[in-house]
Amino acid sequence: MRRAAVAALAGLLLTAADHAGAEPIFLSRQYARCTNCHFSPTGGGLLTPYGRSLSREDLSTFGKSRGSSPSGREHEFLFGALGDALRPVSVGSDVWPAHLDVDAAGFESTRNFLMNTDVTVAFRRENWTAYGELGRQPRGGEVRIASFEHWLGYQTSHLGARAGRFLPAYGVRFADHTSFTRAPLGLDTNDQVYAIELSYTGDRHLLQVSVGEHADSVHPLTATGRWQFDVTPRTVLVASGLFRDASSNAPRGGSAGLAIGIAPSSRLTVWTQADARFRDATTSGRRAYTLLSDAAFEVHRGVWLKLSPQMFTEFGDASAGVVRVVVGVNLLPRTHWNVVLNWYHDRDRKTDGSARPLLAQLHLYL
Repeated sequence: MRRAAVAALAGLLLTAADHAGAEPIFLSRQYARCTNCHFSPTGGGLLTPYGRSLSREDLSTFGKSRGSSPSGREHEFLFGALGDALRPVSVGSDVWPAHLDVDAAGFESTRNFLMNTDVTVAFRRENWTAYGELGRQPRGGEVRIASFEHWLGYQTSHLGARAGRFLPAYGVRFADHTSFTRAPLGLDTNDQVYAIELSYTGDRHLLQVSVGEHADSVHPLTATGRWQFDVTPRTVLVASGLFRDASSNAPRGGSAGLAIGIAPSSRLTVWTQADARFRDATTSGRRAYTLLSDAAFEVHRGVWLKLSPQMFTEFGDASAGVVRVVVGVNLLPRTHWNVVLNWYHDRDRKTDGSARPLLAQLHLYL
């Protein structure tokens, strides 16, 4: 029984390691909104031209230009080899090889594998944005090539709308999609919905609501709401709600969460998020909980150390679940490169079994 629990914990990392997203550690730079750098209102995916320039000038270890404005075209697609031919089109290509070591009691595994490779294209003219991605992603023991995200959006200074396939807005979108505030809540990389999203943006407020259907028809109806309040340029409060209707293999349920992000300095960001998960049940097991804290400190320009204690409980048994501690380093050596090393210690709260995976990821943005 103990070995089975350990294997399950390790399998969570083996099967879920496939995609990265936005990185909210940059709240320390006073970037509280995903749309500062990303085309997607919920973060992740293709960077805008401003986001690429910002990555070069303010975030990466090397490559910053001299003077007050960027010189050269290193931050552009293919390092500017195509000149201005792509305006107003932005193109990105991600190739993500990975190395994963799992060392647990009675369970060992070492794998070198290709997590993802995809191409993303965005076209933006005035208030309109068309966004599409086509890529290779593992799904269980198989690999599929498909478009996992595609949408059309319209944005004014305050009002926004988009329709298509995307991840709905909820909580904080950490780059580690296996975190307990994402994967167990059904917000993993492959959990997109076909939906309509409406948003209102104010000077200090952001409200996003969406309604749609799960892309794989797991849930007939999925609705979310997310409200963000920027208390200060480096302090953010986020309240979220998610509802999923019953399906043939899952009861009606959802979650409600509260998160706060605090950046005491330009090098330190701390996020804390708590979620209550709920579901319909004829017997016990109506509620469960998820807790996460994520601290990131920049020890040198482009070198971030991370520590993230996490916990989730099981429905119907408050003593069951998993306690996780993640220790990692996020390296941004140049504009187009990102290296992530994460060590996980997962402990089953009931059996006391544990797993200690090490995940290394290379993200290359063309």
